[in-house]
Order: sequence, then C-alpha cells, then structure tokens
Amino acid sequence: MAKKKFRDEDQEREYWASHDSVGEIDWSKATRATLTKLKPSVRTISLRLTESMLESLKILANKQDVPYQSLIKVFLSERIDREFENKPGPKKTRAPRAA
Repeated sequence: MAKKKFRDEDQEREYWASHDSVGEIDWSKATRATLTKLKPSVRTISLRLTESMLESLKILANKQDVPYQSLIKVFLSERIDREFENKPGPKKTRAPRAA
C-alpha cells in the first residue's frame, strides 16, 4: 500500500485518531526500535534497614567508590535478574540479620 501523504502533523494526527493502522502499515517489515537515551521512570521509596546493614552497605559502596544508594540498586538488579533466570546464587552460612 502506498504511504499516505499529509499536509502537516495536525492532519496526520486527525487521520490516525479515527483510523486503525491495520491495512495501512505492513507490520511484518517492522523492526524493533531501541531507545538508548530514554531514561526509565523512577519512584522514590522508603526502605527501613537496620543500622548495621546500612553501615555495611556504606562501607562496601565506599570501597567501590559509588554512592550507597546506587550500590543497593545494583544489588537489587542483580538479584532480580538471578531470580528470573532461576539461577542459584552463592550459598553463604551467615546468621540472619534482624528485620
């Protein structure tokens, strides 16, 4: 099908508001776009940690020269990925921390 010509964006917007792309666009030739500069949405949360856990995180972050909040995000991201991949993590024998 020939590509539709519009005189301006307003006319195109009006057209697509009342028409479906089925039959207008050959989706079999579509390619996935990667938006590399798009920043993900973030939400501020409150997280309660024991003082010893927070202090340990700050020490680890300082050793890696990163802010401790960034280190927490890295740790969470790695664990989430591992959970979705069902890969067992390293086994450590450590007394559980108080919640």
